[in-house]
Amino acid sequence: MQFSTVFLEAQPGGGSSSLIIMGLMILVFYFFMIRPQAKKAKQQKQFINDLQKGDKIVTIAGIHGVINKMNEDGTLSLEVSPGSYIKIEKSSISMEWTANVNKVPTEDKK
Repeated sequence: MQFSTVFLEAQPGGGSSSLIIMGLMILVFYFFMIRPQAKKAKQQKQFINDLQKGDKIVTIAGIHGVINKMNEDGTLSLEVSPGSYIKIEKSSISMEWTANVNKVPTEDKK
């Protein structure tokens, strides 16, 4: 009986320290997980809103093409080869892959 009563007794001051630790864990979780994801989602949305006709893009599936027409229903017409067009959703465009494709190669000077 004595063993079980020892663990059931509340320790003085233990509640506030565990509350502080829990608060710090939530704060760390917010700054390392939630905030960066929200920032990335905001950048992706801005990237999609800034697209224009003639931009070279890459879809999430890896399809490369040039935007031919922006449709009102949230889709766009993508020219994948001269004379070949496909209709895709704006949300299927990869910001990272498109940035890598459009990156200007730098020349190393020796």
